[in-house]
Amino acid sequence: MKATLNKLFEHQTLSEQDAYTILTRIGKGDFNHSQIAAFLTVYLMRNISVEELTGFRNALLDLCLKVDLSDFNTVDVCGTGGDGKNTFNISTLSAFVIAGAGYKVAKHGNYGVSSSCGSSNVLEHLGYQFTNDESTLKQQIDKANFCMMHAPLFHPAMKNVGPIRKELGIKTFFNMLGPLVNPSFPQNQLVGVFNLEIARIYNYLLQQSGKNYTILHSLDGYDEISLTGKFKAISNQGETLLDPESIGFKTQKQEDIFGGETIKEASKIFIDVLNNDCTNAQKNVVLANSSFAIQCFEPNKSLAECVAIARESLDAGNAYECLKKIMR
Repeated sequence: MKATLNKLFEHQTLSEQDAYTILTRIGKGDFNHSQIAAFLTVYLMRNISVEELTGFRNALLDLCLKVDLSDFNTVDVCGTGGDGKNTFNISTLSAFVIAGAGYKVAKHGNYGVSSSCGSSNVLEHLGYQFTNDESTLKQQIDKANFCMMHAPLFHPAMKNVGPIRKELGIKTFFNMLGPLVNPSFPQNQLVGVFNLEIARIYNYLLQQSGKNYTILHSLDGYDEISLTGKFKAISNQGETLLDPESIGFKTQKQEDIFGGETIKEASKIFIDVLNNDCTNAQKNVVLANSSFAIQCFEPNKSLAECVAIARESLDAGNAYECLKKIMR
């Protein structure tokens, strides 16, 4: 690690192989917390390269507990986090809206690190039992169109990093890795990223993956469609710059999508949205993000059609029913 740190401190980047090797050794517990913290800190001060992120991703995928959900055509709906906006759990709610519309969701997620409440926090608070048992996950996705891939159960090698990330309390390159290392290898992906540089890298990596994908970034810094201003959508079909009005919604204020200060508050918002007991702003931002995920499955459908499908899922209570099914 000392040689690697010296190289990085001299403003050099790692090759894909070096990145793979160093993260594999971190996963095997070869380094102490101080060394790992120093390593993470480097990437707070400069952008990660394509080669580095590729090496880190491949290491994590080789170390993870893999699950075969290939019997299903699945999507992951996952953001990098790290945007510092503390929104409510938009991507997780979108996952249930998509599931309620009849599509299969294998969501990868974790506890919040740089936000007060991650996807795992809210689902755990509501009573969901995390598992890495393949047959249980298949039963859930068959019955409810949804299963949760709680990252620590599938990436045990990262137990050495988790406490350090929590103590740092800010985004690290592991935020960038999360959406790339779903252990079930879904065929479709909707991912939100916190800046355009990461969007560019993701586009390059996902182009090589053969997936149907859409990458979202709101230009005012959100790792999702916030409806607070213009946003970029990058997919297999190309790149577009859109605004809320162009997809049928009104521009809203940042405070309209605030996520609360506690897990309890975030969980209440979560249930209120599924129960249609929420503000128009909360509902619309979930519909906007859900519609882009549906379009990953149905690229020939217009966005307006996909919004209508998402709205029906939410209004008819189908999204809420999917949540109830995985709690039984």
